[in-house]
Amino acid sequence: MDIILDDLTKAEVGELVRGHLQGMTLHSPPESIHALDLEALRKPEITFWSAWKEGELVGCGALKELDSQHGEIKSMRTSSSHLRKGAAKRILEHIIGEAKERGYRRLSLETGSMDAFVPARRLYENFGFQYCKPFADYIEDPNSMFMTKEL
Repeated sequence: MDIILDDLTKAEVGELVRGHLQGMTLHSPPESIHALDLEALRKPEITFWSAWKEGELVGCGALKELDSQHGEIKSMRTSSSHLRKGAAKRILEHIIGEAKERGYRRLSLETGSMDAFVPARRLYENFGFQYCKPFADYIEDPNSMFMTKEL
């Protein structure tokens, strides 16, 4: 699997990000959706990667710099045809490695509290993320769960 820095211009990547947003609308009320669209993912404080295997897009993920010591995982998504094959694990390892390289001391994320998000929460738990209070601009929300990891 190749994980590459991505400029979000490939059609497959656009479809995956749009699918991610559509998935969020199925499981979360509008006020609790914190997923980013293509334009928001192009902001300078966000680095976006796509993962490819044999020319096929298998997933994506992004890292948002909150400050010089703290990053946030955004837009983790695996293509439906590659679920449960290790793509998310590899992308998460890549993002954690990048966060450490940047000198971040903490990496955090927001995810849904509904059953549809259990696999994602288990992945983060397996990597040592712990549940925490809202961070950055987030507020308490029964539809959101917040996790963080000291690096």
